Amino acid sequence: MPDLLTTLLAGIFLPLFPMSMVFNAILDKVKYNWLRALLFLGWPLVGLLILQNSNPEMPDWVLILALTTSFLYALRMLTLREVNQWSGFLATSLWGLLWLPVIQGVSAELLYWFAISMSIPLVLMVFLSAGLEKRFGAAYTGLYGGLARTIPRYSGVLVTVVVAATATPLFPTFFIMLDMVVETISNKPVAALALLLIWLLWSWAGARLIQGLIVGRASKFKVVDMNINAISFYSIVLIALLASGVYLSGVIL
Repeated sequence: MPDLLTTLLAGIFLPLFPMSMVFNAILDKVKYNWLRALLFLGWPLVGLLILQNSNPEMPDWVLILALTTSFLYALRMLTLREVNQWSGFLATSLWGLLWLPVIQGVSAELLYWFAISMSIPLVLMVFLSAGLEKRFGAAYTGLYGGLARTIPRYSGVLVTVVVAATATPLFPTFFIMLDMVVETISNKPVAALALLLIWLLWSWAGARLIQGLIVGRASKFKVVDMNINAISFYSIVLIALLASGVYLSGVIL
């Protein structure tokens, strides 16, 4: 019973359905961008800390529920139009997969690195979404198209962050997912197939998000593009993520 309670508690922070609804319910209520950023960065670390301190036995259903939870949220992302909600569902889908390296016995230091690397692009999405809200009053796909023409510098940063968040080479989440697939393909081929399908759904959802915001005719709104200081900040973080991904590839592969 203590192991079950610990697993269920950790399932709030490393999302397992239905406990996964807690994070998105809280995120929906939080209106301060800095607090949203802290939630994205710290939420999975709490779950890992719970598991590291208790070290419960992992029943077989945890892996099945983790993959199912990640798949359902990845699938739901395809129909979402609100950028913050999209980021929250991606976070839930990403963090749910952290159960796999936990079950595989990956070291605590590497697990924390996985969680932080997955979360940093989502933190950047918080501030990019705030930029849309400031410029247009809302952050919805399809509400104002053609951002590539209206605010090209912002659009370039947005596309790069979405690419980083959805596990595209050479960003850290790509190598984390690749490692999970390699570790499961020999003894759990169905799990490896599920991982690849989830990965595909992330990419598809990312492409739809970009299409709904970037592609199309220029908006009639007259808005200011991203300034050089903001571009420098995002560039530094993204370059650091790329360097982290390349280094991570040598550690786990």
